[in-house]
Amino acid sequence: MSEVPIHTTRLNPTANESLMAVARAGAAAFGYTAELGLDGRLAQLLRLRVAQINNCTYCLDVHYGAARRIGIPQAKIDFLTAWWETRLFSDAERAALEYAEALTRASDTTVTQAFQQYHDKLAAHFDETAMLEIVAVVINMNIWTRLKLAEGAMPSPD
Repeated sequence: MSEVPIHTTRLNPTANESLMAVARAGAAAFGYTAELGLDGRLAQLLRLRVAQINNCTYCLDVHYGAARRIGIPQAKIDFLTAWWETRLFSDAERAALEYAEALTRASDTTVTQAFQQYHDKLAAHFDETAMLEIVAVVINMNIWTRLKLAEGAMPSPD
């Protein structure tokens, strides 16, 4: 995490043990410190992209730092918000990022942007085991971004 202090401004989710149990289980299994079969750099790009989409400042702080620590090239980190406008990402990374965005923004799917197309692109690059880990990483990040938004975890001056 950065040197910017993060303060809770809304709810205290630790007051609900069941909620925190779900979140902690997801973090242990699929969070940025979890051991996955999936390439760690790809998993981290997916986490960071979900944090960007959901505007979770706490998660942005955590996952920008984690991306740098595991050696993701700075250009990939810097241009992740417009990954489709670069040539920095492999076809497999592009398929995974597109899938993560579609799963995060599920309400945006339409008859012309049906979810099946994202699944099919992902399946062209990953086996079912890897695909399920991608799903789990994205779902876990969506849980945490929403939890931290509800909590009001935000950077604040000292």
